[in-house]
Amino acid sequence: MLNDVYQILSDNWLLLLVGQYPSGPLGGIVCTLILSILGIVLAFPLSVLLALARLSPWLLLRWPATALVYVARGVPLLMIILWVYFLVPLVIGRNVSGFTTMLCTLVIYESAFLSEVVRAGIQSLPKGQMEAARALGHSYLGAMWSVILPQALFNMLPSMLSQFISTIKETTLGYVINVQEMTFAANQINNQLLTKPFQVFFILAMTYYVVCFSLTQLAQWLERRIVRKRLGTSAPQQAAEVLLKPVPLVAEP
Repeated sequence: MLNDVYQILSDNWLLLLVGQYPSGPLGGIVCTLILSILGIVLAFPLSVLLALARLSPWLLLRWPATALVYVARGVPLLMIILWVYFLVPLVIGRNVSGFTTMLCTLVIYESAFLSEVVRAGIQSLPKGQMEAARALGHSYLGAMWSVILPQALFNMLPSMLSQFISTIKETTLGYVINVQEMTFAANQINNQLLTKPFQVFFILAMTYYVVCFSLTQLAQWLERRIVRKRLGTSAPQQAAEVLLKPVPLVAEP
């Protein structure tokens, strides 16, 4: 089996990496990463707006934003892909590529999930921060932009990276609309070989695992760094300070 895996990799590594590029469209793992990065980057501003709308005191903003988040989170991603696939050409009057369809889907879907991450990050901050900002003369939106959001976004970096990892795995559903990402490339290889599906999809699974595991380790490192920065000192240093603190032998009167 290992010999088969090695042979498949040596013969098809370029297809898994970039698809049919440059003689055809870009695909493979490069397409997967580009799609995931663009999806998160474009969804992030929308997620911040949705989170602020859900936390706003104005019902006209809060109710539509809440409805959008609940619908996007409550419907399977595959269903949203099919909706966008058939709806976007009707709206703009022309067909769009599978890559564009999948990107639009990821922006809608990830903005709903990221908005909950942003909202949780804002609500985790002490309420006194908003009150202090308002006391200094900031408006509600000014306090959010200048005081609350910078702190919340810094604390949310590990969660946002975790959502990016989920996005990488969600791109596999682009296969149903012929997005030439990594799963599509693996299926092309399987159709050529016909007799080694286990080996082909084992390579695919291990590739996803290596990419996602590496990013998970990065997220954990970021989380530890943020915790240390938030505390101002590491746990060993705090323990040493406690141990070195002199203890009075006689209770003070």
